[in-house]
Amino acid sequence: MSDAFELHSQLAADSFAIAKWPLCEVRLINDANYPWLVLIPQKPGLKDFDDLSPADMALAGEEIRAASKALRQLYQPDKLNVAALGNQVPQLHIHVIARFHSDAAWPNPIWGVAPAKAYSDQDDERVVAIKEALLGKIGV
Repeated sequence: MSDAFELHSQLAADSFAIAKWPLCEVRLINDANYPWLVLIPQKPGLKDFDDLSPADMALAGEEIRAASKALRQLYQPDKLNVAALGNQVPQLHIHVIARFHSDAAWPNPIWGVAPAKAYSDQDDERVVAIKEALLGKIGV
């Protein structure tokens, strides 16, 4: 195991960075079907939530809360899903997904329901709005 943090290649391929908070890099999954953030603690060797130290676990909770509040403020979702599954990508990452009664997967999980619809680019107005909503949320 390396002492340096490295982002898993699948997370890098499926998302792009939109914020860096004290513990997590916040990435937006490149699927405009759902407002979908992934928070990745910037520590090497983490696989499961309980691998975090108690202090980092508390900070992760605050960062998840801030990401959730930003998505709620922007989109007024019917439900916010928060999950740390890691069945296909073992690196600890936490999904924060705004869900709507009208989305293609409702009420089921989103994985594999609709083909990913990429954002036009990182200057897409939705991407910019999410970046702005995240600014200043966690001491950065």
